[in-house]
Amino acid sequence: MTATDHAIALTRIAARAAADKLGSDLVAFDVSEPLAITDIFLIVSASNERQVGAIVDAVEEALLAEAVKPARREGHGENRWVLLDFIDLVVHVMHTEERALYALERLWRDCPLIELDVDDRGDVAAAGRRDSAPTGS
Repeated sequence: MTATDHAIALTRIAARAAADKLGSDLVAFDVSEPLAITDIFLIVSASNERQVGAIVDAVEEALLAEAVKPARREGHGENRWVLLDFIDLVVHVMHTEERALYALERLWRDCPLIELDVDDRGDVAAAGRRDSAPTGS
């Protein structure tokens, strides 16, 4: 089983919104094989709590424009690690310190990467990330 085209499209919209708010080290994993509850995990880093909040708001707004609301939102009070659950897509917006500490990429490194078509500045890129760890950009 692989991620649906709909989930991939939502992921790319969310990634562009996150990159537009200067989210960094964007990576998306197709977790549909090991998990029955979602298709894709999108992981985004932010350098401070305010930026985490801005990225979360931008992702929600972008997906609301597509008539997709989050089923659940967790961690918004502290803005260190916010999880947005859109059923087919789960977005993790993490402060860089939490991302380094929890290293989600190591947990999901065996899952296929999703090509995002954005770089960390929101520009169109030739391909998504191919490495399994943040680049520190």
